[in-house]
Amino acid sequence: MKCLKCHVENPDDSRFCGRCGAPFGPEDAAFSLTKTIATPIPVPARDALIAGKYKIVEELGRGGMGVVFKAEDLKLNRCVALKFLPPHLSESAELKERFLIEARAAAALSHPNICVIHEVGEDVGRPFIAMEYVEGETLRDRIKRDGVLPAGDALAFAGQVAAGLGEAHAKGIIHRDIKSANIMVTEKGRAKVMDFGLAKLRGGSSLTRTQTTLGTVAYMSPEQARGDELDPRTDIWSLGIVLCEMLTGEPPFKGDHDQTVIHAILHKEPKPPSQIKDGLPVGMDGIVLRALAKRTGDRYQTMEEFQGDVEAVAEGLKPLRARPVRRIFGIRAAHVGSAAAAVLAILIGVNVGGVRDRILGRTAPLAPALRLAVLPFVNIAGDAEQDYLSDGLTQEMISQLGRLNPSGLNVIARSSVMRYKKGDTPIDQVGRELGVEYVLEGSTRHEGGQVRITAELIKVEDQTQLWTKTYEREVSGLLTVQSEVAQNVADALALKLLPEEKTRLTSARTVNPEVYDAYLKGMFYVSQNTQESFDKGMKILHQAVEIDPAEPLAYLGLAEGYITLGHGGAELHDAFKRARAAAEQALKLDQNMAEAVGALAHVALYYEWDWEKAERLFKQALELNPSVAMTHYHYAWYLPLVDRLDEAIEHHKIARDLDPLRPLHTAWLGGLYNYAGRFDEAIVEANKALELNPKFGPSFNVLCAAYLCKNMPDEAIAAALRLKELLPEEGNAFLCMAYVSAGRREEALEISSMFEKDTLRFLTVSQAYLALGDKDEAFRVLESAYEAHRATLPWIRVHWKAGGGFEAVYDDPRFQDLLRRMNLSRPSRSVPRKGTI
Repeated sequence: MKCLKCHVENPDDSRFCGRCGAPFGPEDAAFSLTKTIATPIPVPARDALIAGKYKIVEELGRGGMGVVFKAEDLKLNRCVALKFLPPHLSESAELKERFLIEARAAAALSHPNICVIHEVGEDVGRPFIAMEYVEGETLRDRIKRDGVLPAGDALAFAGQVAAGLGEAHAKGIIHRDIKSANIMVTEKGRAKVMDFGLAKLRGGSSLTRTQTTLGTVAYMSPEQARGDELDPRTDIWSLGIVLCEMLTGEPPFKGDHDQTVIHAILHKEPKPPSQIKDGLPVGMDGIVLRALAKRTGDRYQTMEEFQGDVEAVAEGLKPLRARPVRRIFGIRAAHVGSAAAAVLAILIGVNVGGVRDRILGRTAPLAPALRLAVLPFVNIAGDAEQDYLSDGLTQEMISQLGRLNPSGLNVIARSSVMRYKKGDTPIDQVGRELGVEYVLEGSTRHEGGQVRITAELIKVEDQTQLWTKTYEREVSGLLTVQSEVAQNVADALALKLLPEEKTRLTSARTVNPEVYDAYLKGMFYVSQNTQESFDKGMKILHQAVEIDPAEPLAYLGLAEGYITLGHGGAELHDAFKRARAAAEQALKLDQNMAEAVGALAHVALYYEWDWEKAERLFKQALELNPSVAMTHYHYAWYLPLVDRLDEAIEHHKIARDLDPLRPLHTAWLGGLYNYAGRFDEAIVEANKALELNPKFGPSFNVLCAAYLCKNMPDEAIAAALRLKELLPEEGNAFLCMAYVSAGRREEALEISSMFEKDTLRFLTVSQAYLALGDKDEAFRVLESAYEAHRATLPWIRVHWKAGGGFEAVYDDPRFQDLLRRMNLSRPSRSVPRKGTI
């Protein structure tokens, strides 16, 4: 393609020539070039003053939507990039508005992988944008220089761009012109998305149909080429093109004319990158081809999904989200591709018989327990409003079957199985990832006053159906259905039920249908990760109590909701008191409700600081239902407070094995290893958790602590910087400690000046002050936490054992007094470890 006026080659796939402003196109195209288009772009002289504050240094580049200069901001003494709208476009009010849309879109964003907009201004009638000056080169230039990029670099850049675009999409902004020429790579290897000139704000004024095709043809999505309405998935397509270009050196759709390229985009399938470039990691083709699916519904639906698979392949794993043909209940279709068991390496078979025996006071060990996963029940009504019923019954079946643990059945927790809600993961893959031998599938349909439930038990090894049944009941009989399903599962698995288990399964009660429906709906909303949904769920649970004060399930839901609030710190100071009252009322109505006993144990541990009561309640809860992962998890965090660290690690492993895909259990197992001085094992567990979720902040917390204790300040600094991106204040506290360890005290002091006075991150902030030698400020933070009754304050006793900085105050009367007020004894003096802060 050449400029239709001055005939220069198109250097960067722009729509307009950077020299004269005319459009690019085939030489024989019949374009009518107006006099205004032919107008040359005036170049400000070096040292020219713009808007009274920017001094021009040099021209950086030109494109169809602007001319960019390097300039010095005289007021703030920094380099900036000034982008001007060229004169031939300034006369168009519509194009001028598009130029300003770029500024408004990008200025609304704050992300390390997006170029920062400092200011929008005007000089001599021409609008300009002052933006971050990025030292580096465009990705396009790097590809031209190197031909292809190493797969690791390509994945890293793609993941960073996805992170930045994910932030934009979350704020309603679609870029619409992602291409390698619009991505800068800094000298430190950070990718930054530039030029939101074609960005379109959702809900803003729409452009005309012909204008929706603006962009660079080779990177256009099919819907963009057709001029259809766009959503964030158009950026996913374009980023897929960029990833393919990095891997193979060229975009997948090519042609001599725009029309040829558009025809290929609309009608031809791209070649898998591995057919063009040898030696690509396994799973790479799947990412590119899914990103380039022509139907938006077959594409990645969010940048977070795309980024997750990119990071998985970057770690040497295959994608977690390969898309097989969806399985309709009862008929599993053939599956496409080879989705890998990304977490297979970290899953092991569960052998909890010994611990279970001790909990139940038995002496003879049991046979290894069978492992079962209840997959999310499918809502076949097609009405999203009924999701609360299918999700609720999934959780209730997990709870019901989990109580069969004494008879030899371990049931995977809800948080691990809900990732399979789409129903598109093969049974054998589910089995590998969860380490289970059996799965229970089901479907629900709620119509009128009746609920139709179908359940099916499948053996993973050969995917044979062991049992299936369909039930049609009123809502009031759903507890009976759950008991019948549990009984049938036990029979199919040849479990030898204890007498009390048989009695419980045959004596299920009916429930008030209005209350049970409200309970399921309330818990559905409480489990969502938004404040609005949580508040809605709590309101529904309160209404359930008002409808029938004799129903224990509604009180249990409130207890669990208030515990969540209690861990939020200042949101609701009496949350734990309300949780205790609700749990106690639930137990008055049903004394065998394991989750309610667990809630009381939680309150005793984190609020009452009554250690004997906490242990008694934890043991009682585990007797009632040994398969509740979170009960094992919180009991594991009680045990170090009473110097039983080995038991703590054992219970934490049980929690991890019952809920294997939840990074919480893996990362904080590393925390216990830190307390035990097993720092290498802590690092291993933290990295496993990052494989499950690369953005799980506590993993970096564990890594920082381990590296500091191993005298590895550089690694600690790197981990602290990653933590800072996710949890800024906690990351700053660890960064302060790491700088002290590295001998960079001035930088540590500078960071400490940013600590908040009343912080929820009081443990790490007080450690940072101790690392700086400021005991008074450390105790001020701890006393403030005590006055606020912060739930996790007692663990300063354990942090001392982990080399967390509290060695410096072991003999300080203030430390001893603080422990005394929390009903804790002072830990025994241990030999200081190498590398303690």
